[in-house]
Amino acid sequence: MDARRVDLLMQVDGMTCDGCAEAVRKAILRIDPEAHIAVDRDHGRVAITTDAQSLTIAEALDQAGYTATAMSG
Repeated sequence: MDARRVDLLMQVDGMTCDGCAEAVRKAILRIDPEAHIAVDRDHGRVAITTDAQSLTIAEALDQAGYTATAMSG
């Protein structure tokens, strides 16, 4: 199953506090409970190792109130 996993880097606008970072983590984990997530709140970036597509994650983050765009993947 790990063969499908990809590394994504997402720019996430509106992530201004630790609570925001946790909300972003939770939104991603709802899509892929096995995702590995590293949030860089200071730069508004999230690195994710997942089997989900970047568009799916961007949509989940949009529903959580954040604007996300793929920087890679």
